[in-house]
Amino acid sequence: MRTAASWAVHLIPLLLLVGCSGGEQDFKETEAYKGVHAAMAAQEAAWDRGDVRGFMAAYAEDACFITARERTCGREEVTRRYLRSYPDKATMGDLRFGIGEVLAVGNAHAWCTGTWTLVRQADTLNGGFSLLWRKGPDGWLVLRDHTY
Repeated sequence: MRTAASWAVHLIPLLLLVGCSGGEQDFKETEAYKGVHAAMAAQEAAWDRGDVRGFMAAYAEDACFITARERTCGREEVTRRYLRSYPDKATMGDLRFGIGEVLAVGNAHAWCTGTWTLVRQADTLNGGFSLLWRKGPDGWLVLRDHTY
């Protein structure tokens, strides 16, 4: 038979865990979410203007773009890849991001997942992404882009 003291030994840690979990902040209210969301909104606007370099302003110098087929590192190299794939405004179309979540990883990094849709006159493409962001003096910048 268990005594009140033995029950307390087991229940107190459980109650502490339950009590602590109620204080989590909605990820949409975090500074990381707000910074990443603003950067991605600026990217959408630049893309829709046909401005690949403006879109790439949200990438760190040492960023890597990773797909199922290739890995390209360095902002300038990734920019050249985009310029080859999207040589004009018609091929760029209208970009729409759907942000799933932005999770802060310490004070200077955030992990963002979501979807992308590219609406063009000839077709519509879509997929998903996972982005690792780093906060620095120039704001939030993409460090790793896994697009699929």
